Amino acid sequence: MTAEIVGLFALSVLCDVAGQLAFKLGAGNVPTPSKGQWGAFARSLVATPWLVAGIAVYVAEFLIWIRILALVPLSVAFPLASLNILGVLGASHLLLGERLGRNHWAGALLIMAGIFLVAGSL
Repeated sequence: MTAEIVGLFALSVLCDVAGQLAFKLGAGNVPTPSKGQWGAFARSLVATPWLVAGIAVYVAEFLIWIRILALVPLSVAFPLASLNILGVLGASHLLLGERLGRNHWAGALLIMAGIFLVAGSL
């Protein structure tokens, strides 16, 4: 893998983790939609700074992802994108104080094994 591809994957994962953290932080400030009040609900979403930040980061990630797909076969890129799962698990634990149990760690190890297998095909 070239340095550009590694860097793009790292940026993609960082964007995904940052976006998910922003969505989680913003979700607590959004009211539950009332029947027939979807317009007000949508306005409350775009008035929540964390949610707007999350969307902006996801737009950046989309642009990075398109570049990755121009360089790497989809059958390789998509499984490698699973690194974002590990990043979100770690960030939710370290930054949000969420508890991770044995099943989380076992799943993370299986994901890592799959990533190593796919990365070896490059």
